Amino acid sequence: MLTQSEADALLALQKQFVNTKVLNLGRVALDETHDLISLDGREKFLLDIWRGGINLSKYRYNNRARVIYILARVDIGGPPHRNPDGIIIPSSHIHIYREGYADKWAYPLSDYGFSAPVDMVTVLRDFAGLCNITLPPCQLRAY
Repeated sequence: MLTQSEADALLALQKQFVNTKVLNLGRVALDETHDLISLDGREKFLLDIWRGGINLSKYRYNNRARVIYILARVDIGGPPHRNPDGIIIPSSHIHIYREGYADKWAYPLSDYGFSAPVDMVTVLRDFAGLCNITLPPCQLRAY
């Protein structure tokens, strides 16, 4: 397990893509993982992009550290989430690492400054900002 201060520090690190291939976020099912690295090259991260094949309005972005630790995850179009305290968070929400609970706590997107989840590109830009991921310029395609 990460301590909260470790998780916060990892989330705050500036991250960039190892490869700058085009991210195609079209109207198709997706299940991709992209390698990220901190600017100093000392920490490696992963960005997972998933989109359902049957319900195309359901998708997820995941930022992981040290392969297994989910620092942040945004879930769009899925079911509501029940937090460990019993509070139910609406369908589209964000999970932020919490010591002792990993990614079990969810929060409304508006708590983290997200625009309305209109499209995958907008949500990815908001998520990248939260996770300090530098997106490759002109590399996002939504079709």
